[in-house]
Amino acid sequence: MSIVFPNLALFCQELEQKFDQILPSRKQQLLVLSAYLSTQIQEKKTPSITVICTHNSRRSHLAQIWLAIAADYYQTPTIKTFSGGTEVSAFNPRMVAALQQIGLKITTKDLGTNPIYEVYWNDQMAPYLAFSKHYMNAPNPQKNFAAVLVCGHADTNCPIVTGCTLRLALPYKDPKAFDDTNIEVAEYGNTCALIGLEMLFVLKQLQH
Repeated sequence: MSIVFPNLALFCQELEQKFDQILPSRKQQLLVLSAYLSTQIQEKKTPSITVICTHNSRRSHLAQIWLAIAADYYQTPTIKTFSGGTEVSAFNPRMVAALQQIGLKITTKDLGTNPIYEVYWNDQMAPYLAFSKHYMNAPNPQKNFAAVLVCGHADTNCPIVTGCTLRLALPYKDPKAFDDTNIEVAEYGNTCALIGLEMLFVLKQLQH
């Protein structure tokens, strides 16, 4: 029995039907992360993952949140997910809207140039705080974590992520390219679905 909101559970079920659409080469990359998480769990550790992109405004938040959703959806052992940028900006409201569209509840806790959002995907959870930060700033871990780089710029400019025990590049195209166009909403939705598909695939492997 899933503990995520019903509409979100239905969306996850739709994505699960598309696992076979992930290219074999991409699956190999995703399975590296699955294997890391599995090893940590087998060693009785709680895995930590920090998802990194340049501005910590879109893709990194999305992957961080989807990893946490997937862990609850599959009821896997506990994992801790974080995100950060090589620069600080703000969690983009277009991406906030894309997450709300698939069934998450998101409220604004603090306004300003870098708002703090409270994110929920079930009724029992404490609020999941989302805001832009540097990848090495609190509350992010400083050592013994997996660093997942989801944009090519961050991958190039962060050849070494201090303290990580796994560095994995999983780039996604930036939906920012479609800001203020007539396909903006659709492209943010596509990015949300794609990252959701792949993070669900990663966590699904922990059930095997």
